Amino acid sequence: MPEYEFRDVYVPRGVSRSATTRLLTEHAEYGHWELHRLRLYPDGSRRVRLRRRIIRQLRATW
Repeated sequence: MPEYEFRDVYVPRGVSRSATTRLLTEHAEYGHWELHRLRLYPDGSRRVRLRRRIIRQLRATW
């Protein structure tokens, strides 16, 4: 079962849709985050939950 770490991002209601897309694209490209959940509230604000897989290194036994 893979392990994930999560990051919550709050986007206020004044931020445009294209600016939000740019923000999430930068997180995906440079931080290797993927979209887990997006919640759009009635006032126009968004709460985004991003996740990325945790890769554990196994200790070498020589």
